[in-house]
Amino acid sequence: MAKFGIRKKDAPYFLPPYEWYNHQITNWTTEEGLQLVNFTPGTRSAADYTYPEMGTRYVGSETILQSIFEYEHKDPNGLNGFLLLLHIGTDPRREDKFYYKLDELLTQLKVKGYRFVTVSEQLSE
Repeated sequence: MAKFGIRKKDAPYFLPPYEWYNHQITNWTTEEGLQLVNFTPGTRSAADYTYPEMGTRYVGSETILQSIFEYEHKDPNGLNGFLLLLHIGTDPRREDKFYYKLDELLTQLKVKGYRFVTVSEQLSE
């Protein structure tokens, strides 16, 4: 990341690829002076990387969106403190890009009174 002008102090969190980690990754993250993070499970948001050719593993954007709202509705805490994982880029074979639903998601959550914060802000609260 330094090649792109990003200093370690500006990016202190590490989310492992595929969200897979073990004791070795945990130790490495600590040795590097980083904070290991992971998304909050419970919605289908992390499936926004899938594409139709993946068969039954594919999850459409409307299904993902509804899974977020269903979680928010059924959990007593809603999405408070939730770390929602969304992918900026996806496979070109996924024409149903979830990020096109982002405005709808954020608008509805703002109407419900949610405030969006960075990971740093969340950890300091």
